[in-house]
Amino acid sequence: MAQDASTTRSTVTTPLAPAAIGPYSQAILVGNTLYCSGQIAIDPETGSMISGTIEEETKRVLDNLGAVLRAASMNFENVVRCTVYLTDVNDYAQVNEVYARYFNEAPPAREAVGVASIPRNARVEISCIAVR
Repeated sequence: MAQDASTTRSTVTTPLAPAAIGPYSQAILVGNTLYCSGQIAIDPETGSMISGTIEEETKRVLDNLGAVLRAASMNFENVVRCTVYLTDVNDYAQVNEVYARYFNEAPPAREAVGVASIPRNARVEISCIAVR
């Protein structure tokens, strides 16, 4: 059975976001829907985790997600759902404050989940789904 444009699957990658550190893609585009893998606060130029406040870590995470969105000719306005993973739910207010700068008009649906740990000792990871 031939695939039509609505079911065409392609990999989205950009050097402006960290390369995948496992057997996954930065994002997968299916039709007009982009499924972005979780991003952590890795500097794409050095491949190292940034060190800093939870606010700085959150900004780097969202900048990385933004680079993946741009690689698919999208931006934060296209995002319809996010998942935020936190190793300390006490960071929720600070993460929210930074998050609100990226999603101020009609923010997407979202859940925030406390988790025991995130790779590379990250304190926050965010994934999203975007639609053209």
